[in-house]
Amino acid sequence: MTAEQGKPFEESLGEISYGAAFLEWFAAEGERCYGETIPSHLAGSQLLTKLQPLGVVAAITPWNFPSAMITRKAGAALAAGCTMIVKPAPETPLSALALAKLAEEAGIPAGVFQVLTGDAIEQSARLLQRPEVRAFSFTGSTEVGKLLLKQSGDTVKKVSLELGGHAPFIVFDDASIEESVAGCIGAKFSTSGQDCLGANRIYVQRGHYEKFVEAFAAATAKLTVGHGLERGVDIGPMTRRSVAIKCRDHIENATSLGARIVVGSAVIHGNFVTPTVLADVTDEMDIAFEETFGPVAAILPFDTEDEVLRRANKTEFGLAAYVYTNDLRRALRLSDRLEYGMVALNTPKFTGAPIPFGGWKQSGLGREGSKHGLAEYMELKYVCFGNL
Repeated sequence: MTAEQGKPFEESLGEISYGAAFLEWFAAEGERCYGETIPSHLAGSQLLTKLQPLGVVAAITPWNFPSAMITRKAGAALAAGCTMIVKPAPETPLSALALAKLAEEAGIPAGVFQVLTGDAIEQSARLLQRPEVRAFSFTGSTEVGKLLLKQSGDTVKKVSLELGGHAPFIVFDDASIEESVAGCIGAKFSTSGQDCLGANRIYVQRGHYEKFVEAFAAATAKLTVGHGLERGVDIGPMTRRSVAIKCRDHIENATSLGARIVVGSAVIHGNFVTPTVLADVTDEMDIAFEETFGPVAAILPFDTEDEVLRRANKTEFGLAAYVYTNDLRRALRLSDRLEYGMVALNTPKFTGAPIPFGGWKQSGLGREGSKHGLAEYMELKYVCFGNL
């Protein structure tokens, strides 16, 4: 994984454990696909529902989590009783093929779990055109997700989409600076910033603003950039050259409009990007409304709760949001009012096999993980027994 994707080795080990957790979870959850009985409105009849597997399903997976995004989908599909065809990202086919080899060694029957490599556009189109493929799941950009959704329309497939994010990270004056800085480092720089859950807009209330900027910049400056197989490396190369270029462009756009670089620079070296902190970012800058997908942190000041809520929700994305506050009432209010599928309160870590992963608005459809992820690969059938 580190060799083909670039992430630091410790993160690769973590992803393998993360991915295995989905297989363990769904192996147990598959035994709890409960139907229900319905009090009958028809005299002499009994009514019930059951869940049945869809059949052949497909998964189109990304390069940033080349193992876990497969097991999160395939674990649910296989537990539901489906067969799955995986089309991995062209940047990371080897992780997918390694999983196919492991599935064979584990005794999964031939054809139940398949990996299809080749041209991404051509192969994905073939999968979506086939009526035998009853559902597909995709993790990737919103732009590509929309195209795949249109292609699946002719055969009316069941669709699960986990798309782009633009996560706000909101820090209030009553929060601990030390805890919020540590949490923000984790939320921003995991997977070298190439994460749909990455904190893209860091909103800090005015009373904490300068102290937070100083402390966050100092913590960022300690991050080590290098080859993922070297010990102590925190930030690896960007998997795609285009990601590094976008990071540079966002920095240059922001500084041209008045933002200041506190640490880092706009200089890129091949696919490597120095972790960079931008302060005094405004809502008009590109980085404030486009997903960077790299190790560039944008910090924006705010004054009131209503103001930051409005600004945080003013986006087509709605995947994840982070809030740091010691006011319980405020935390509950924001968890209700933030237009995001997942809200993390005073923590940067919230994912895992038991939770329903997914977003609102243009960040996706459906859920992965949890019992809801299992339902994505099953059909609900209603049965009426008459004349009993």
